[in-house]
Amino acid sequence: MISITGAQQNELLRALSRADLERLFCQLELVALPAGKHLFDCGGKIEYTYFPTNAIVSLLYVMEDGATTEIAVVGREGVAGVVLYEAERATCTAIVQTAGYGYRLKTAFLREVFNEGGALAQLLMRYTSAMFAQMAQNVVGGRHCSIEQKLCRWLLDRLDRSLSNELKVTQDTMANMLGVRRESITVTARKLQDEGLIQYRRGTVEVLDREGLEAAAGNCYKAARAGFEQFRSGISAHN
Repeated sequence: MISITGAQQNELLRALSRADLERLFCQLELVALPAGKHLFDCGGKIEYTYFPTNAIVSLLYVMEDGATTEIAVVGREGVAGVVLYEAERATCTAIVQTAGYGYRLKTAFLREVFNEGGALAQLLMRYTSAMFAQMAQNVVGGRHCSIEQKLCRWLLDRLDRSLSNELKVTQDTMANMLGVRRESITVTARKLQDEGLIQYRRGTVEVLDREGLEAAAGNCYKAARAGFEQFRSGISAHN
C-alpha cells in the first residue's frame, strides 16, 4: 500500500509538500529490496529510480577483472538512479547491501516531473550536490586515509542510514567495498574492537562508541557528512 506516511520514511520524499508527493502516487511503487539485488548495472539502462526507506544501497565502480570499489552509499536520506536524459546510461552499479524496502518510480516519469521544475527538481539538484561531496571525499580518502580511517568512515556511513547500532556485514564485503585485502580488515576490526569502539561477531558489527569511531575516522568522514548536513539544512529551510 502506498501512503503518505510510508513514503515519508524517505527523507527526500518527506521534504515534498503533500500535493507534490500525491502527484507521484500514480507511479510510485513500494518494493522489497533484498540484500544483493542489482538495481542497475554500469552501462545499462536505468528503468527505475529508487527512494530507500530502511534499505541501504551501495554504488560501485566495477573493474574489468571484477574488482569493485564503493564510490557512494544511499539510504533513507536520498535516491538512487536519477536519469535526466532519455539516452543516459548508468555510470556505476547499484547493489542493495542492507535489505529493506523502498519506493521506486519510473525514470521516464521522474524526468517528466523534473523538467517541469518545482520542488522535486530543486531537491534532486541539492541532493546531487551532496552526493558529489561524498564521492569526492571517497576519492581523497582512498588516496590519503589509512585503512583504519576508511573502515571507520565506511561503518559510520552505514550507521547514519541504519535504524540500529548493529550492521549486518561480513569482513569479505567490507574488504570488497573498500578495495583492500580481507586480512587488512581483520586486523583493523580487531584493533577497533580492542579499543572498545565496535564489537564484531561473525556477520555483525555493533558500534559501541560512535564518538570514538568518528574521532578515529577524522576528516575522512567529516567532509562527506558536512555535505549531507548542508543538504538537510537546505530542505528544512525550504519547508
